[in-house]
Amino acid sequence: MFENIIFEDPHFFWFLLLLPVAIAWYVWKRNRHTAELKISSTRGFKANPGFLGRLRPVLFILRLLVLALVITALARPRTVDVSSRTSSTMGIDIAMAIDVSASMLARDLEPNRLEATKEVAGEFIKNRPGDRIGLVVYAGESFTKTPITSDKSIVLSSLEDVEYDNVLENGTAIGMGLATSVNRLKDSEAESKVIILLTDGMNNAGFIEPKIASELAVEFGIKVYTIGVGSNGTALSPVAIRPDGTFQYGRVPVEIDEDLLKEIAEDTGGKYFRATNNEKLEEIYEEIDALEKTEIEEFKFYNYEEKYRPLILLAGFFLIFEVLLRFTFFRSFI
Repeated sequence: MFENIIFEDPHFFWFLLLLPVAIAWYVWKRNRHTAELKISSTRGFKANPGFLGRLRPVLFILRLLVLALVITALARPRTVDVSSRTSSTMGIDIAMAIDVSASMLARDLEPNRLEATKEVAGEFIKNRPGDRIGLVVYAGESFTKTPITSDKSIVLSSLEDVEYDNVLENGTAIGMGLATSVNRLKDSEAESKVIILLTDGMNNAGFIEPKIASELAVEFGIKVYTIGVGSNGTALSPVAIRPDGTFQYGRVPVEIDEDLLKEIAEDTGGKYFRATNNEKLEEIYEEIDALEKTEIEEFKFYNYEEKYRPLILLAGFFLIFEVLLRFTFFRSFI
């Protein structure tokens, strides 16, 4: 009954300081009104104050209990049951386009560009509970890995499965990746539509030019954030495939068409970022997360249950019990 109790008016507990004052007054009064008789010896008297005489302080204890219970009741003990309901007032649909060309296996990010991207993108997805997210992968061509969905477990599972796959034509088709992402979002009825396009190279494949894909994004009101991944200078990247199917690595110049990525972002109202290491890549996704916040309305409902009534009833019981004792069993002592 008294679990999770809070007190609406706790300042009434200051009155509990009256209890030690009342006890001190009771002891002083009892000692002062006790009669004294000086005799040479008490040998002839049998010290037997009687059973009721010993129990007489019970009356005072009952009064203290009544006072303590009334003070506690005045503090208004209550329990609070809080329930909440949230609703998204501005949904955001996001398409994440990730370059999966062989160059994404470069080791200038740890353990490589692709794995670093997957890890940071996964955290980004987890932090977007109110949004729908889809996944597009591209190299020399592109395809939809996951349609726009609110089921984050599906998106995270698909992201985990993303890897360099030589089934896709080699190359970097930025226009294709962007166009496929636009196609995923063009029919969306969300208040805000966003593409996060990540690449580490230059557009050198595909039959759709990035400029055309960018114009499509503008037409459908889609904002594009572009991310160029790669350190400055050279990076340890795949340069050949050995007979056993493993990659041979060598130092390769990092070439990112930053002018193109900046133009796409500027034309669509987005922003361009450059990630030269794992920490910078993480900061970029955090910034995008802050720029594209979903507004959430939270409604809280409070159900209060007052708990002072049992205290008042118990105080009344003790008071009546004290009065009955005083005018019955202890009447001769009053």
